[in-house]
Amino acid sequence: MSWIEQAAAAGIALGPGERASFARLEALLLEWNARTNLSGVREPEAIGVRHFLDSLAPLAAAPELFAAPRRALDLGSGAGFPGLPLAIARPDSTFVLLEATAKKARFLRAAAAELELGNVRVLEGRAEELGHAPDERAAYDLVLARAVAPLAVLAELGLPFLATGGRLAAWKGPEAGREVAEAAGAIALLGGRRLATLPAPLAEPLSGHVLVLVEKVAETPPAYPRRPGLPAKRPLKGAAGGA
Repeated sequence: MSWIEQAAAAGIALGPGERASFARLEALLLEWNARTNLSGVREPEAIGVRHFLDSLAPLAAAPELFAAPRRALDLGSGAGFPGLPLAIARPDSTFVLLEATAKKARFLRAAAAELELGNVRVLEGRAEELGHAPDERAAYDLVLARAVAPLAVLAELGLPFLATGGRLAAWKGPEAGREVAEAAGAIALLGGRRLATLPAPLAEPLSGHVLVLVEKVAETPPAYPRRPGLPAKRPLKGAAGGA
């Protein structure tokens, strides 16, 4: 079964134009990967399942996230996942792809231009710094994070970007329960509240993946995020977490 058929089986319908955009994105990934190391996933079938289908998982696991047009930030976008696939599938929402590595940011700009994704903007820099920028802080309805960092770190990096009432959606695997427990204090400290851990209704090899949803219920204290590198080096543990 192709990844597009797997998506349809999970309730994610893609029209001819969207399928054509995914085919072009696959070709771009293969072309750029031949010159530079964007992603370790290099086989077309694996790209379809592990990048495209996995990126679209929220449309099956939590369709309410995109029930209306959203302002979404893809935190640590890398080679564009989940931001680019979701931008293709949800053209009524806007997606900002945040990436600190210059060569990956160049690819993201090239891909958005090639695919004519007018709903995509690339933001190059560190989340720890841009989370304090007046135009970016508390500016988004959704923060998306796939294969970026443990949940306690994601909370510090992602929650400052959300407006109150917005949601952080984090892709997680078998360790989700442990990460949620370890991040509970940090989430509360940063103005968040865990909503749910939802299984992604997808076949192997994605059947163990879950989506952890955190709601922003209060303003994040102005001291967060801390300086670059510190959130990952010293993850917050709650009220006792140091700056």
